[in-house]
Amino acid sequence: MTTRRATLFDLLHAGAERDPALIAPGGPVWTFADLRAQVGQLAEWLQAHGLGRGDRIAIALGNGPAMAMAFLAAATAATAAPLNPKYRRDEFAFYYEDTNARALIVAPGEGDEARAALRPGMLLIEATLDADGRLAFSAAGETGPPRRDGWAAADDVAMILHTSGTTSRPKRVPIRHRNLVASTANIIATYQLSPADRSLCVMPLFHIHGIVASLLSQLAAGGAVICPPGFDGLKFWSWVEQARPTWYSAVPTMHQVLLARAERNAAIIAANPFRFIRSSSAPLPPVVMERMETVFGAPVIESYGMTEASHQMTSNPLPPGQHKPGSVGIGFGVEVGIMDENGNLLPAGVKGEVVVRGPNVVDGYENNPEANAAAFVHGWFRTGDQGYLDDDGYLCLTGRIKELINRGGEKISPLEIDDVLLRHPAVAEALAFAAPHPTLGEEVHAAVVLREGMQASERELRDHCAQWLADFKVPRAIHILSALPRGATGKLQRITMAKTLGLA
Repeated sequence: MTTRRATLFDLLHAGAERDPALIAPGGPVWTFADLRAQVGQLAEWLQAHGLGRGDRIAIALGNGPAMAMAFLAAATAATAAPLNPKYRRDEFAFYYEDTNARALIVAPGEGDEARAALRPGMLLIEATLDADGRLAFSAAGETGPPRRDGWAAADDVAMILHTSGTTSRPKRVPIRHRNLVASTANIIATYQLSPADRSLCVMPLFHIHGIVASLLSQLAAGGAVICPPGFDGLKFWSWVEQARPTWYSAVPTMHQVLLARAERNAAIIAANPFRFIRSSSAPLPPVVMERMETVFGAPVIESYGMTEASHQMTSNPLPPGQHKPGSVGIGFGVEVGIMDENGNLLPAGVKGEVVVRGPNVVDGYENNPEANAAAFVHGWFRTGDQGYLDDDGYLCLTGRIKELINRGGEKISPLEIDDVLLRHPAVAEALAFAAPHPTLGEEVHAAVVLREGMQASERELRDHCAQWLADFKVPRAIHILSALPRGATGKLQRITMAKTLGLA
């Protein structure tokens, strides 16, 4: 294909006309020609109704082909602002105001909270998908004059997302078409994606991981994206059997759900082997990787991404390259370094803050000079993660700098404790965290969920940790819970755990 890929719409020219581009399990199939035509028509509709380049269009749709097409159309005509459709009214109100959203796209009869938060002057757009796979927009309310400024260019903001805001007000991250095109090229190179591949998109399409890795990169490689209505551990293997994906990308909690149900789906797994399985957005404990590779018979590749880098920063390579448990791999199209507090780059083996630079990294946060001054130093983006590079250039993360446990001056990585607890046969999930201490400042605590039908006491779990860890790293208290708190994308909420349990 000779088309120069500068925007997301250009990526839709990667596949052959009649090849499948989007697949709804048990439903319609969209070819690349269908997808291009529909996205183009929807983008034209948006501009005909007064929404054009620079305008922010909020989208509150669940996963599926309608969300994928609405996102691509909004990014082509204007700027997409995908939001979690499960937000409450006040959360929608915050994001509408913060992004200065001009319109909202929802499904008919859905999105009551999103609708209730509409600001004066915002256009309500309903996206209706018919049985034949045609998506249509309809406007409720007054529209603006048609926009005649053409479709988005490489330097335009394709989408606006927010940082998680765990410890502060969420920051706006404007991601340009050129950032996303660079990121998809990096991901295609990392996993050697081709038209023969099919990704199973189970990550939310309001999150950078799902949008860039599962959706855009596979489309840009000319292969199909299988688009079910979100992650469902009960239906996952039937989707695999129906649509035969070659890979999927997910967070560790999703992988663990699939592992728990693997035995009863052994025949499907054997008949439909993955070329590889990708893990990102949260640390993958080495013991989980080991179990997955044994059970699924495919290489499990851990990667490392952030919104500010248009998702992927590093990844372990596919075989025959070495993928190292406990490492998030090497930079593909991205430079990776380790920096001290004064902005000096550090040699291999020395811990410091992980920094990255490359065309996938955004230019800065929107209207936030203070955050930009702290995060962007000498052309590098400071990730807020601590780690080191080994002698082979592989990045090993030791935790979020804000999540490290500072016990009387000893800096302890909670990831190390998680992995030890997960090696106990009764432990299904584990999360080590810092709890306030009157003299040490912070003390090591952990929360665990036990496997169904298995028992273990706090004392037994502490004794298990003591066999593997130095005494100062052994959790002084282990909380046995029925579930661990997670964010909207399945990430464990380590930094707020002490507060959740009433310890802070």
